Amino acid sequence: MIRARRARIVATLGPASRAPGMVKALAQAGADVFRLNFSHGTHEDHAAALKAVRGAEMALQRPLGVLADLQGPKLRLGKFRDGAIDVKPGHVLRLDLDPTPGDATRVQMPHPEIFSALRPGMALLIDDGRVRLRVGQGGADWAEVTVESGTRLSDRKGVAVPDCVIPVSALTPKDREDLAFALRLGVDWVALSFVQKAEDMAELKRLVAGKAACLAKIEKPQALDDLESILDYCDGVMVARGDLGVELPPEDVPVAQKQILRAARNRGVPAIVATQMLESMTSAPAPTRAEASDVANAVYEGADALMLSAETASGDYPLETVGIMSRIIERVEKDPLWPSLMDAEHAGMDEHDVDALVAAARKAAEAQATACLVVFTTLGGTARRMSRERPLQPILALTPNPDTARRLALVWGLESRLGKQPESLEMVTDDAVAGAVQYGLAQPGQRILILAGTPFGAPGAANLLRLAHAPAPRKRGR
Repeated sequence: MIRARRARIVATLGPASRAPGMVKALAQAGADVFRLNFSHGTHEDHAAALKAVRGAEMALQRPLGVLADLQGPKLRLGKFRDGAIDVKPGHVLRLDLDPTPGDATRVQMPHPEIFSALRPGMALLIDDGRVRLRVGQGGADWAEVTVESGTRLSDRKGVAVPDCVIPVSALTPKDREDLAFALRLGVDWVALSFVQKAEDMAELKRLVAGKAACLAKIEKPQALDDLESILDYCDGVMVARGDLGVELPPEDVPVAQKQILRAARNRGVPAIVATQMLESMTSAPAPTRAEASDVANAVYEGADALMLSAETASGDYPLETVGIMSRIIERVEKDPLWPSLMDAEHAGMDEHDVDALVAAARKAAEAQATACLVVFTTLGGTARRMSRERPLQPILALTPNPDTARRLALVWGLESRLGKQPESLEMVTDDAVAGAVQYGLAQPGQRILILAGTPFGAPGAANLLRLAHAPAPRKRGR
């Protein structure tokens, strides 16, 4: 089960895909990490899905990651007396806290935190931007708005406020319950929605307390403004283009995607590109040409992983979707232009010995005889640093920690596997060579580069770069 590609695939599980047989088939087709979307489904559904992933992992003998995606706060309008109203540009409406069903003159917006942040001239986007409102006068519990575009407002449609930070926690009471449940299940990653500032991620990290890796979903313009500070608290990041595309002009979304990917790679933080990657395959057996190009462009940009949402959760062709995405990634990585793009940008070295070691390993691996790199890692830090350099050779990450192996399933180019904690330099060499040969990453006589650290088992202590060669098979005597 060694992948023929470096970029990873995240598949969302749902009614169409959470059965054990389908989960195993999705992993065989190319899924590396499975997403549990806590915006949908019950705790029982998610528990069954995680059990199916662990079963597939055991059957395939390949670590598989599980990502719990928290819903985050949902800002919505109230209800209308007749379920909806027709509007047109120039229509004036009052938003307030009164729960009485609305009409053509007013409707409830049950979020005092929004009213406290609104100022005249700000925009409100309703129903994924289908209706655009401009704020006029207002107070602590009301605002007068004018319709700028759109034709219809209906019950419980979502509200987005792109022009300011909303003073609301990214973790709702539901999220806290879901988080506690996900951590009891033993998920490997937790994704936080509605991140606006670094404090949101700091709160998540405090609650998770090292039981899982923490990932920020960048879907608010305010998060872009505070991106570097947010990354200080991130183990991973997601370019959540759905909501980001609501609050940003369409022409800004590709630029934001590149900005996030560049910043994440510079930090050695794995980055996922998500939303509408192969959306048409929710109901069609093949993607559009534009979707294939979108997937390919994310690979050319060096994304660690690409995510499928409704395509695998509720679509008609979950298995075909993963297979096609995997083939697109493989094809891009065979493009003669692709290696130069991966080599075009390298992060500056921090003041750590391991960065100098990793940079030296990348340069040494450029020799054509080098078959693969083998990294011994306890918590995954050295393996992620090696991935950040984007070497063209496979990277085998050996760890004694199952949690580390599963978390590394999200990271570009890493083939994470369980291995014993080495106790000597001889064991380091022997285990690295044996692993490279066992998984088909090195042929007899080929060079293997080994990264490890002494004292053995001490996290963050990578300080050793060794060369070894896969042994030739012994000739039998007559």
